[in-house]
Amino acid sequence: MNNTQDKAKKTISVMIPTYNEEENARPIYEAVRDELQKSCPAYDYEILFIDNKSTDRTRSIIEEICARDKHVKAIFNSKNFGQFNSPYYGMIHTSGDCTITICADFQDPVELIPKFVAEWEKGYKIVIGKKTRSRENPVMYFLRGCYYKIIRKMSSVEMIEQFTGFGLYDKSFIQTLRDLHDPTPFIRGIVAELGPERKEIEYEQPRRRAGKTHNNLYTLYDAAMLSFTSYTKVGMRLATFLGFGIAMVSFVVALFYLVAKLLFWQSFTAGYAPMMIAVFFMGGVQLVFLGFLGEYVMSMNARVMNRPLVIEEKRLNFDADGQV
Repeated sequence: MNNTQDKAKKTISVMIPTYNEEENARPIYEAVRDELQKSCPAYDYEILFIDNKSTDRTRSIIEEICARDKHVKAIFNSKNFGQFNSPYYGMIHTSGDCTITICADFQDPVELIPKFVAEWEKGYKIVIGKKTRSRENPVMYFLRGCYYKIIRKMSSVEMIEQFTGFGLYDKSFIQTLRDLHDPTPFIRGIVAELGPERKEIEYEQPRRRAGKTHNNLYTLYDAAMLSFTSYTKVGMRLATFLGFGIAMVSFVVALFYLVAKLLFWQSFTAGYAPMMIAVFFMGGVQLVFLGFLGEYVMSMNARVMNRPLVIEEKRLNFDADGQV
C-alpha cells in the first residue's frame, strides 16, 4: 500500500467553538472547508461546531450548514458553560486521526492548517500556533503578555507563552484528554504538562473579522486564576512567607516601641499614625490572600463536585447512537 492510499484513510477534524458568531459562522465554515479541500485533498475531514448557547442567529446558521453538508457536525450546549469547558468538550467529541482547534473569529489563521498537518505527518503529536505579534487591542495584548510571563515564572509546569489553544492534536492526545475527566480543564496548561514533544509554528494574529470580541479583563482574570489554582502553589506560599515576614517585622517594631517607651517615656509620643498604617496594611494583605484562598477553594470545590463539562441540548449529524 503506498503512502497516498494510507493518507486517504486519515480524517482531519476541525473543532470550532462559537458564541454569538452569526457574522462569522458561515464564513469560517467556508474558509476551513475550502482550505481542507485545496491543501489537504488526500484526507477526509469533519468540521465540528460546538455552540455555547448563542443568543443571536449563530445556531440557525449552523443548522443550515449541517443540513447541506454532512461533513459538518454540531453540538448545542443547553447553557453557556464558559470559555474553557465548551472547547474542551468539543475536542473530546471529534473522531478524526487529528483534531485542529480554531476560533470562529478568524484570529486563528486558516492558512496554517496545511502547515500543522505537514508537521503532524513528520511525527509530531502536537503542533501549536504561537503568536509573535497581534493586531488586536494593544492593551489586551500587553496584558496577555504580562500574564504569560508571570504564570510561567510562578508555575512548576512549563507554560507556553502566547498560546491560546490554537493547534493540531493527534488522536492519541485527544484520548488522553478524554481519560482525564477534569471538570475544570485548562487546555493550555494540560498541553504544557501532559503533552508529548510539540512543534511550535509562529504567526501574527490578525484582527477579528467581524462582530465583537467576548474577551475582556474578566475573562483574562478568569484564565489567570485557573492557571494559578491549577498549576501553582505560589499564592499560598507567598501568603505564608509574607505573613511570617510581617510577623517578624511587627515583633521588632513592637520591641523598639517598648524599649523607647521605657527609656524615654516622658518625651516619647508616637501618636496613632503608625498604628493606623499598620492596621490598614495588614487588612489589605489579609483581604488579598483571602481572595487567593477563595480561588483555591472554589477550584477544589468544582473538582470535588465533579460536574459534567457541559450539558447538551442537541447534536446534529452524529450517528444514531450519538457517537462520532
